[in-house]
Amino acid sequence: MILIADSGSSKTDWRVIHSDRRISQHRGIGFNPYYQTSEEMAIQMQDDFLINLESEIDEIFFYGAGCSTPDRKSEVSSALKTVFPKAKITVDHDLAAAAKSTCGHQPGISCILGTGSNSCDYDGKEIVDRRPAPGYIFGDEGGGGYIGRKLLKDFINDEMPAQIKQDLIDSFNLTTISIQEHVYQKPFPNRYMASFCRFITEHKSNPYCYMLYYNSFQEFFKQHVMKYKDYREKPVNFVGSIAFYNSDILRKAAADVQINVNLIIESPIAGLTLYHQEAI
Repeated sequence: MILIADSGSSKTDWRVIHSDRRISQHRGIGFNPYYQTSEEMAIQMQDDFLINLESEIDEIFFYGAGCSTPDRKSEVSSALKTVFPKAKITVDHDLAAAAKSTCGHQPGISCILGTGSNSCDYDGKEIVDRRPAPGYIFGDEGGGGYIGRKLLKDFINDEMPAQIKQDLIDSFNLTTISIQEHVYQKPFPNRYMASFCRFITEHKSNPYCYMLYYNSFQEFFKQHVMKYKDYREKPVNFVGSIAFYNSDILRKAAADVQINVNLIIESPIAGLTLYHQEAI
């Protein structure tokens, strides 16, 4: 049996391809070797769904955020080995998952807009170019953490409509102190900031919330897509919850700079499952 994982900083989608080609699935916590040690990830992988499969899995394909260097891949592989000591394990970057699931065997630009953001230029076989992805402090334009940070900064500085600010207070009991505690004193500040995107999406009929997304998407296009060769001639695909649930704004922002958006999907896991099924 084959186990496939698509992991971001917030969640991991797992799929099992059984020997009879039946598919089972599970959603669990996210992993990122930039923010977690191998030991920390190993502890969080003690999930009943995974432990119950320990003796049945022959091969694992893990695609994850932060899995961009041999050292980071090794950390994730080591964590997986604690649950699946006999399985053959392949760890690759989440960009590879995005490219395979949206482009298949055709060339195109594939982008991730989830908790964070990333992009690559794919020739139908492999990634041939990619932009730097320095994380939520120096990058992640268009990602949930980036957009949530803008919202929270405006809340602190009283630079948002009064009704939106009151709605945030009513919904989250939000204060400047609580924001600072979560961002500076608690783990995973990127997840915390990204968690406010559901609120922004629910209020996107308000021009302020709409423009939070629109302007952030424009910044993403400028820092990522528009730096690829012949970007206007290539289909541009997206994976991730931020892109999927705000596809109307994303397509408008793209059209305004003459970018051809093709697929927008929430998760690459279905496309990855098909990709690996075809290889069996």
